Amino acid sequence: MDWEIVIGIETHAQLSTASKIFSGAATQFGAAPNAQACAVDIALPGVLPVLNKGAVERAVRFGLAAGGIDVINRRSVFARKNYFYPDLPKGYQISQYELPIVTGGAVSFLTQDGEKTVRLTRAHLEEDAGKSLHEDFHGMSGIDLNRAGTPLLEIVTEPDMRSAEEAVAYAKALHALVRWIGICDGNMQEGSFRCDANVSVRRPGGPLGTRREIKNLNSFRFLQQAIEYEARWQIGTLEDGGSIQQATVLFDPDTGATRMMRTKEDAHDYRYFPDPDLLPLAIDEEMIRRIESELPELPAAKRERYRLKFGLPSAYAASLTQSIEVATYFEAAAAELGCDNAKLAANWILGELAGSLNSAGIDISASPVSSKQLAGLLLRIHDNTISGKMAKDVFDAMWAGEGDADSVIAKRGLKQISDAGELEKIVDGVLAANPKSVEEYRAGKEKAFNALVGQAMKATRGKGNPAQINEILKKKLAR
Repeated sequence: MDWEIVIGIETHAQLSTASKIFSGAATQFGAAPNAQACAVDIALPGVLPVLNKGAVERAVRFGLAAGGIDVINRRSVFARKNYFYPDLPKGYQISQYELPIVTGGAVSFLTQDGEKTVRLTRAHLEEDAGKSLHEDFHGMSGIDLNRAGTPLLEIVTEPDMRSAEEAVAYAKALHALVRWIGICDGNMQEGSFRCDANVSVRRPGGPLGTRREIKNLNSFRFLQQAIEYEARWQIGTLEDGGSIQQATVLFDPDTGATRMMRTKEDAHDYRYFPDPDLLPLAIDEEMIRRIESELPELPAAKRERYRLKFGLPSAYAASLTQSIEVATYFEAAAAELGCDNAKLAANWILGELAGSLNSAGIDISASPVSSKQLAGLLLRIHDNTISGKMAKDVFDAMWAGEGDADSVIAKRGLKQISDAGELEKIVDGVLAANPKSVEEYRAGKEKAFNALVGQAMKATRGKGNPAQINEILKKKLAR
C-alpha cells in the first residue's frame, strides 16, 4: 500500500516595526551583539512590558487579508510560555495561547493540479528569544539578546498539505502575502521569515500518524529537502517495524538529513498562564475598519482582475502576482501599452525579463530595464518597427545599458522593412532566384515555403516584416 504524507506548517513572520513588541529597543538587523537589548529585553528586576501598537495593527492587517473581519478576535490574551533556555532571560516567553488575536482564515494558491486552499488554525503575537552563538568563542558559547523581544506573528496551519511541493507552494504564497500587505520584509537569510514543518505519514484514509516537527527552516529549498527526507525516514522506519516518537528535529543542509533535537513537548509542559503584567488586548471596530480601508488590493483579487480585464490565463495572473513588485511592474507596463497589449507585456515579463533577472540573480525592483522602457520596446513590436526576434536583441542592448528601445533601434539600424512595394520587389527576386523551391511548394512540399521565407528574410538582412513577407509569398505562389 502507498503512504500519504501529512504536513502542517508554523511560520514565524517578524513584524516590520521599528521597535520591539514590549520595549522601545530597536529591531534593526546587523547590530553588534547585545547592542539592541534594553532592560526589558534582558529581564532586569522590576521592568514591565508595554505592548507595541504597531505590532497589533500588523497582526490585524494579516487577519483581514487572510480571512476577513470575522477572524479577528476583539479580545485576546497574552500568556507566559514557561521553559528554560540560555537565550530566554525571563525564563518564559510572552505569547498568546488560548485566545489569540486571529482564529481561522486561509491561504490559497495555484499548483499543477489547480487551486489549493490551506486552512489557518490561528495567528498569534509573541516575542522572539535571543540567539546562542557557538562559533569563535574558543570552545564556549555566547548569548546575543538583540533578537529578544522582536515582534513575531506565528501563523499556524491545519495539516492540509500532502507533499513537499504543496508545502513549498503554501510557504511561498504566505511569504508573498506578508510582504504584499507590508507587515514583514520576508528576508529569510536574516531570520525574518522562518518555517517549522510538522510532518507525519499514514495509510490513505487512516488516522493521523505521529508527527515530528522540523524547526527553523529559512529557505524554500531547505523546506522541501527537509520534508522529503523526513517523510522517507518515517516511511522506512514504519516499514521496518519501528515506531515514530513525537519529537523536534533539525535539518542539516550539509547532509540533507534531519536529526532529533529533543522529544516533543505538549502544551501542558509549558505551563501556560495569562501574563499578569499585560491586560487583555481589546481591539475596537474603528481600528479594524481603518486598517481594512488601508489594505492594498490583495493577490487573489488582483489575479481575478487580470484575468477579466486583460484576458490573461490563470497561470499568467498567478505568476504576475507572485510578489507586489512584479505586479506593480506589470501594471505600469500595461498602463503604457493599453489593455489590448497587456498579454504581450505579460509574455515578456514572465519570459525574457524573468530569464534575465534569474541569470543575474536580482529582483525585479533592481531590473536595469524599467517598466516604461520595456513598454517602449513592446510598442515598437506592436507598430511593426521591429520584429519579435529583433526585439530580443534590442532588449539585450537595453539590459546592457545602451539606452531605450528607440535609441538602440536607431543606433543599430534595426528598423523593420514594412513598405509593401519594397518587400514585393525583394520577394519577386527570391522567387526568380529559387525556381526549384517554387516548384516543390506548388507540388505540395510545405518545407519549401519556409525555405523561401528564409531567403526573403536573408535578402532583407533580417529586417523584413515576417508577417508581410509570408502574406506576399502566399499570394504570389497562389497564381
